Amino acid sequence: MLVREAGQELELSRAHARGVVLRGCLSMAAAIGVGRFVFTPILPLMERQVALTPSGSTVIASANYVGYLAGALLAGFFPRLIRSRLSLRISLVVLIAALGLMPVSTSFALWVVLRFSAGVASALVFVATARDVQSQLRRHPHLVCWVFGGVGAGIALTGPAVLLVSQVGTWRDAWWVAAAVCGGLALVIDRVPVAVRSPATAGTHESVGDDPEVGDPGVGDPGVGGESGRRTASPPARSRGLLRWLTASYFLEGVGYIIAATFLVAAVSTSTVSTSAAPSWPANVTWTIAGLAALPSCTLWALLGRRMSPTVLLALALIVQAITIALPAFAPGPVAALAAAVGFGGTFMAVTQLALTTGSRLGGARTVATLTAAYSLGQVLGPLLARPVLAHGYRSALTLSGAVLLAAALCAVPLARHRTPGPARP
Repeated sequence: MLVREAGQELELSRAHARGVVLRGCLSMAAAIGVGRFVFTPILPLMERQVALTPSGSTVIASANYVGYLAGALLAGFFPRLIRSRLSLRISLVVLIAALGLMPVSTSFALWVVLRFSAGVASALVFVATARDVQSQLRRHPHLVCWVFGGVGAGIALTGPAVLLVSQVGTWRDAWWVAAAVCGGLALVIDRVPVAVRSPATAGTHESVGDDPEVGDPGVGDPGVGGESGRRTASPPARSRGLLRWLTASYFLEGVGYIIAATFLVAAVSTSTVSTSAAPSWPANVTWTIAGLAALPSCTLWALLGRRMSPTVLLALALIVQAITIALPAFAPGPVAALAAAVGFGGTFMAVTQLALTTGSRLGGARTVATLTAAYSLGQVLGPLLARPVLAHGYRSALTLSGAVLLAAALCAVPLARHRTPGPARP
């Protein structure tokens, strides 16, 4: 009888974990993959059909990242915003509305406001989901990586969707399709069965992330899957120098990766010239491949972490990201574009996971918060710093992105020469 009850409890726990993973993955896809990054594949359409300038695109992109930072700060200062299913649903509704209203006008001011609003809503959904899965998947920590892989799934959805729309419709249709995709994901999220709980967790509340023991690792960061870092004491003096290098590296990653995330499709589109009003197919395929590469990336890098230090992996991931992202700027064509897609998609979420895991071990939760702030600031500044070079084309933006990411890798080298405290946990 005891064996049977234990087996039933294990099966209930697994079924509950599967539901949590699926719902979390879909939430990440809607909030980040679609809500945040859909502007990337739509940007070439808007350039061709409404004469959106590169300078204007940087402002719109930065508005979204400022909103994302604001939403993350709201979640930190007012945690009740992310502790109920109702708040999650409202945030998804706001996100869908912000996407659906983009094509109703060609007012630049309205676009800025809507992308800011989408950023706030994306951050609230992300933080709520991150807290939820880290609370409910304590017995299955390896599954958290797949939840954050949902960002890649959302990116992979937007590539073919925009490609199909571009063949028969306009930029307006692309935004409406994005809103529809986000709405469809939201409906599925609400219907994923996760009510089944194991006897050990039957007393938990039906709320998002209400476990007081769960920290807020990486609030506002896409792809957080590392340790929560419950230490709150100041880091020892020998770790402070390493933390400065890590903070500088992570800030530069925020700058460099977001430039690529914003302008990769536009850069590939201009390097594979198309005379039609629609972007050429390699550009959209590039974005789809980036999403597919991002889907398993955290899990794959975690497996590498069984044999290598997270700090070594961090430097390695940054080098791979820098080289591959810069490739289309120096070798235009489909091969370089696909290499950039795999390199970008396969590293950007893993870098976040590795950096926050390292920061958690070096200094605890406060360090993770500092890293998050530096990364978010980098994301806001990235498109604005790229603005002057866009006069020479989007390929120059990829050159800048690669250079900044190479600097981030160099800042990570001192970390790779030291072991971080605590055992590695893939």
